[in-house]
Amino acid sequence: MTNFSIENLKKEIEGFRREIRAEKIGRVVEIGDGIARIYGLAEVGANEMLEFDSSGSTVSGIAFNLEEDTVGAIILGDYTNIKEGDAVRPTGRVLSVRVGEELIGRVIDPLGNPLDGRGPIFMDSTGIRSLYYPAERPAPSVIARESVNTPLHTGIKSIDAMIPIGRGQRELLIGDRQIGKTSIALDAIINQGRDSRYQTPVCIYVAVGQKESKIAQIVATLKEHGAMEYTIVVSAPASSPASLWYLAPFAGCAMGEYFMDKGKDALIIYDDLTKHAWAYRELSLLLRRPPGREAYPGDIFYLHSRLLERAAKLSKEKGGGSLTALPIIETQLGDVSAYIPTNVISITDGQIYLEPELFYQGIRPAVNVGLSVSRVGSAAQTKAMKRVAGKLRLELAQFRELAAFAQFASDLDESTRKRLARGRALTEILKQGELEPMPYELQVALIFAGTQGFFDNVAVPEIAGKGRELLEYLERLHQKEILDEIKNSGELNSKLEERLKAAINDFMKVSA
Repeated sequence: MTNFSIENLKKEIEGFRREIRAEKIGRVVEIGDGIARIYGLAEVGANEMLEFDSSGSTVSGIAFNLEEDTVGAIILGDYTNIKEGDAVRPTGRVLSVRVGEELIGRVIDPLGNPLDGRGPIFMDSTGIRSLYYPAERPAPSVIARESVNTPLHTGIKSIDAMIPIGRGQRELLIGDRQIGKTSIALDAIINQGRDSRYQTPVCIYVAVGQKESKIAQIVATLKEHGAMEYTIVVSAPASSPASLWYLAPFAGCAMGEYFMDKGKDALIIYDDLTKHAWAYRELSLLLRRPPGREAYPGDIFYLHSRLLERAAKLSKEKGGGSLTALPIIETQLGDVSAYIPTNVISITDGQIYLEPELFYQGIRPAVNVGLSVSRVGSAAQTKAMKRVAGKLRLELAQFRELAAFAQFASDLDESTRKRLARGRALTEILKQGELEPMPYELQVALIFAGTQGFFDNVAVPEIAGKGRELLEYLERLHQKEILDEIKNSGELNSKLEERLKAAINDFMKVSA
């Protein structure tokens, strides 16, 4: 019996093979406020993903500061269980997010985890079968791009007519808080599903630092209008750490690039980049990076420029996809000359400025046409809209100029009175309710009626109602020969213009 045991033991010893595995492990030397300082990771790369072993669970982080002796890392998630001395392992993978068609219709956090209670997003919960895109990626080169030439209709009359947005453009929404910036973005998302003339883009709404109740309300609104069928919501609410606020826009952009690379159109809304800048400032100051103007780090401009430059219209050789960006910036007391607003204005292809004074006067959306601009311009407009919109901008500019002087003058000549009446009528026509995007063929018909003077003699309080009645009349009696032709051809030729004018004349006689 003893011999048998010894023989067995000898066999066991002979069969033993010792495996030696080298593993790079660092140790946490300092932890607090979502920031960890790590010693011993000499070969880690910038923006490399790290794994912290904390109380049996694994928490992710990013190598943010590469210093002489230590690595400064930001922790993605709950850092309260991480202690000094915990092991940290580099993953060899730069910060990346999962992308794919499965994300459409879901509410997720910046790391791709579902927040809508509908179970795992990808078939394989480990993510092995899913595709990863780096959160930070070089923007498409000049050669890979094509000039912006296809409209992205928002359904908002004043924007589609005078500040047109094209697919692949970066158009800034800027204004004070509670003035309608998010409403414009939601209108744009809802209108994409109704604009049947063009391919429906995949819409990505990135909420940075918003209240969870507001995000839930936005998701409910999108569901109600059927827009969640083509929308992804990336949520980094006010309760989440600054690291997730920082990551959210980059994660959303990577998801948008996936669809752009497949030759599709995508629209991304960053709501808002002011809070994103605050998060980056907080992380930078905690990591003891030197502060600059308004305590922001010196590379804050570079942060936003490398994010927004990734929006592009790709050339036909690259698949012809596009990523349109609508960043939102919140100003304080209308100060557009502050640091972050001026930075982002200089990066984007134009801005839509929402003015508090107009908002309080009841002009909504409160778009200041004088300070708003689209640097793509009429290249991203249909010929029909281009034809009616040129006159509109001129009429409103003259009205603004005359209105300032007219309030002091008691006696006005006939031509001045006519211009003021036309300006008031056009201002009323451009007013629009929240979540009421309008098809562009109806916009063309209504703006045409306004610029041709059909509403000049209508009392100002009655103009909005008269406009609605006109559109109902056209939809009921002239849908095929006028509205459908404008919609399908995108043009307003002289024959079609005469038919439209005759139809409006008939309506004015009937409704008089």
